[in-house]
Amino acid sequence: MTEDMSLPLDDRGLAYGDGLFETLLVRDGVPVLWEAHLARLERGCHRLGIPMPEPSTLASVPGRTGSGLNVLKLIVTRGSGGRGYSPPGVPEPRWRWQSAPFAPQTSYWREGVRVRLCDWRLSLQPALAGLKHLNRLENVMARREWSDVSIAEGLVCDTQDRLVEATSMNVFWRLAGRLETPGLDEAGVAGTLREALLAEHAITEVQREPAALLQAEAVWLGNSVQGLWPVIQLDSSDGHVLRQWSLSATHRHLQASAHALLGYPSPSVSAL
Repeated sequence: MTEDMSLPLDDRGLAYGDGLFETLLVRDGVPVLWEAHLARLERGCHRLGIPMPEPSTLASVPGRTGSGLNVLKLIVTRGSGGRGYSPPGVPEPRWRWQSAPFAPQTSYWREGVRVRLCDWRLSLQPALAGLKHLNRLENVMARREWSDVSIAEGLVCDTQDRLVEATSMNVFWRLAGRLETPGLDEAGVAGTLREALLAEHAITEVQREPAALLQAEAVWLGNSVQGLWPVIQLDSSDGHVLRQWSLSATHRHLQASAHALLGYPSPSVSAL
């Protein structure tokens, strides 16, 4: 395993997106939600048929990222070999990692974010659903729909017009007093912060069209690096305002729980 991120041109991860990655928050050399990231990586390797290294090998990587807040990106590809799409019978995976200093967008925590609906639709593939595989072209295509810096994220549906996720975050909402999040059995990435929140709260996994958000009391976006962002405005893909929210104690309650898991502060209710 090496910090050198270069790959040969015949690497299958480079050529086909044949591999997996994890993006972790590391605080003073200690990876946050490490066991959840490791478990997701192991599930992905098992599903794709890529050998996992010894746990001690992976465990030694985060300690090299230094003090303060860092983001660690860990990548595994199937390696080289095979013929065309046909993979090698005995893969020799390549593991790469890279660490960089990180500062979260704290203004998004305090003030909330504006988001939009995307026109791009995610394809349905239950065998890959939930995994953080290297083929993220659908997310790239959804993200390229806007360049307005005042829009923090875009919400993406599947081909059946059911809300799945944001381009790089999971989505949560409170509707009629009940916390909900999209089920990810057919598309999307099952985030580690999402997994931790599902374990701590009564959050129901549902299949809903984005119109349900117009009736929600609160909406959030979150991942294990950025924390939880309250949504204060939802726009259509053509720029029309669909709904606005005022920040409330409801927003702060779930945010406080998420940030406690990540070691982040949460804006106080008194600051509203």
